[in-house]
Parts: sequence; structure tokens; C-alpha cells
Amino acid sequence: MPASPTAPVVSVRPVVLPAPGRGEDLQVRVSAPATGDHLPVVVLSHGHGWSMDGYAPLADHWAAHGFAVLQPTHLDSRTLALPADDPRTPHIWRIRVEDLRRVIDSLDVLEAALPGLAGRLDHDRLAVAGHSWGAHSASMLLGARILDAHGRPGQDLSDRRVTAGVLLALPGTGGQDLSPFAAEHLPFMNPAFEFMTTPALLVAGDKDDSPLSLRGPDWFTDGYHLSPGDKSLLTLFGAEHTLGGVAGHQVAETTDESPERLALLQQLTTAYLRSALTPGDPAWPAARAALESAPHPLGRIDGKQADQPA
Repeated sequence: MPASPTAPVVSVRPVVLPAPGRGEDLQVRVSAPATGDHLPVVVLSHGHGWSMDGYAPLADHWAAHGFAVLQPTHLDSRTLALPADDPRTPHIWRIRVEDLRRVIDSLDVLEAALPGLAGRLDHDRLAVAGHSWGAHSASMLLGARILDAHGRPGQDLSDRRVTAGVLLALPGTGGQDLSPFAAEHLPFMNPAFEFMTTPALLVAGDKDDSPLSLRGPDWFTDGYHLSPGDKSLLTLFGAEHTLGGVAGHQVAETTDESPERLALLQQLTTAYLRSALTPGDPAWPAARAALESAPHPLGRIDGKQADQPA
């Protein structure tokens, strides 16, 4: 797949958003190309323990290819060192969703914080993205809902301002699919995907065998198979939970470091976001065709339309 032109990237951190009742103000990193107008926006939610400073392979790549990328630091970040017995801990899953919504509510403030960015964002072209717990958080804005102990769907936390999502290593269904540890300590990991109607690209590694589930790597494809609407599933061959290194280059948590796999993920997610946020843009169909015609593909893409079963 040929690379598209890139632009110099500028970033500012931390931009502090007041968050009454959260216990900590919300810190956000803002990254964008140095030039260009009507920039689409991607709000990127980090995985457990990370922060606004993680996921440079994605955030920097997307910004260099024409997107403004907004990265909040959630309360579970190691940089905040929240005690395990903090009363907010059982509610962090929901506070994370509120963090993403607060970022969207504050687009004017965030673009004004980066010199030269004010007035250059297109607030009507907005996507959310996330990895692992961050994908779980982002999926709530796309319509996924949490089932209670009786199997009843909880509150609808979706946001109509969000028109597309990129969900990387999205945890699957709860109940009997969870390991005993996850069932005891992570009861919010019980999503109902049948409400997740917003278009999205889901990415799963075929070697991602999570200790949180009694199932194998297919657990991370539930969000694709069980949700309606326009969805695509990218399965990366040989990829584990970090999908080749999305959290950062040469970080300790990356057990399947692969520059080739990571480059493919960068290209495909960028192409998907372009087409999802700009109707008629041919980037995604072209990227799919290129992967399908590759002599030794590193992954496979499946897709379905709104009226088509998985």
C-alpha cells in the first residue's frame, strides 16, 4: 500500500479540563498536523495503566496524515497512582466514558490550546478510538451497553456526535466467558453489542489469548459478530494483545513487536478513518483491495453492511 503524504505534527500537553466531581482534573494531549483546515477529529482512549503520552505509533501517524488527535489520561493511568481501594475504582469504567464525552464537549477549548489550531477542526467529523480497556470505553459512545447481574442492559451512553470508531482488541462478552478473576473484579466487562450501531473498524489479533476470558482469541471478535450496522473486522495474523506494538515503540508490554504488522495497522486504520469521516473518499476500499491482493498478507478483512448478518 503506498504511503500518503505526511505533514509535520505539533502537540501540546497537558491541556487541563476542569472536571468537578471527578477528583482529578482531566489532562489531555492535543496533536495535529501543522497545516491544513477542516481537520477531522479522533478521540483516542488508552488501555489500562497508560496515559495521554502512550500510543505514539497511532496518534502521531494519524496526526501526520491529517487528523487532530485528542488523548485524555484516564484515572487508571499509572501516572496518577490511584490506590486500589480508592472509592472511585469500581466506577472508573464509567468515568472513562465521561472523560471521552468531556473531551468532545471541550473541542473549542482544546483547539485553542494548541497555537495555530483554533478554527481548523471540523467538529462534525468525529471518531473515537481505543485499545483494550480504551476500546471498551470507546464502544460505549458507539452504542454498546453494560448488562447488569440480571442480564438487563444499562444506560445508553452513546453520543450522536461520534460517527465512526476504531476499536483495537475490544474485550468480548461477559458472563460465562469471563475468567474467575475478571468475573469477580471486573463486573463491568459484560457488554451488550447489539446496541452498537455506529460504523466501526474492529481489530483483533489471532494470537491474543487473554487471561480475562475462558475463550481464546475469538473473544476479541465478539464486538464485530454481535453488533449491527456497518462494521469491518481486521484480523492480524500472529498478533497478540498489543497488535505488534500500538502502545509504543519497544515498550515492555509489547510481546509481539512487529514493525511490519504495526505499519499495516497504521495504514489501514488511517484509510478507514478517512473514508468513514469523508463520504466518497476511496482510501478504505483501496486499502482493502491492496491487502487482499498482497502475495503474503499479514491480515484479513471481513465486512458487513447494516442489513447483512456477520
